[in-house]
Amino acid sequence: MKNTILYIFPTLLLLSVLLAWTAVPTNDIMQQPLTQQYLTRLKKDFNYQPEQLLVLVSAAKQELYLVQNGKVTATYKVSTSKKGIGSKAGSDKTPPGIHRIKEKFGEGAKVGSIFKGRAYIGREAEIITEPISVNSDDVTTRILWLEGLEPGVNKGEGMDSYKRYIYIHGTPEEGLIGQPASHGCIRMLNKEVIEVFNKLPIGTLVVVLNDL
Repeated sequence: MKNTILYIFPTLLLLSVLLAWTAVPTNDIMQQPLTQQYLTRLKKDFNYQPEQLLVLVSAAKQELYLVQNGKVTATYKVSTSKKGIGSKAGSDKTPPGIHRIKEKFGEGAKVGSIFKGRAYIGREAEIITEPISVNSDDVTTRILWLEGLEPGVNKGEGMDSYKRYIYIHGTPEEGLIGQPASHGCIRMLNKEVIEVFNKLPIGTLVVVLNDL
């Protein structure tokens, strides 16, 4: 009996730790000081209202969050740049800071539809679910084109997110989602980018966070 108790106790302790870890709500991201700083800025400088949908992208966690009324309403795994975070033109890095969805493309297109210059080329990509790179950067299914809103950070000469063609988009390399793998854009699973595309209107604010 004593040995059974000694065995059960650490097992229960480990289980409680695991449950506590997995039960940490994604909404905790909303309590982070960096998030709060951005929310204050969005309200002050961009007239953001809590009832509006907001997108937060965590490069550290490789996750995209939809936020409304101060709470995370949906979480998606993404891939930001394999070269890290940065705004310089030609760097292939994902730009940080405050953006907005400037334009959307691909409504009604089939899953896997390939776009070049935001135009459907008439065929669909083979979706790779294994964690391998096929050495292509096909843009698939949907496109949400981002415009930087912070001069000197992601807007202006040599660092302009819009002119760098920074998108949220689908990818054939689904097996790499959840790790840095893109050439600067924010990649999503194809079915999930459709979900996000349908939820987010043009003008939605998008904040890319490096340290969260």
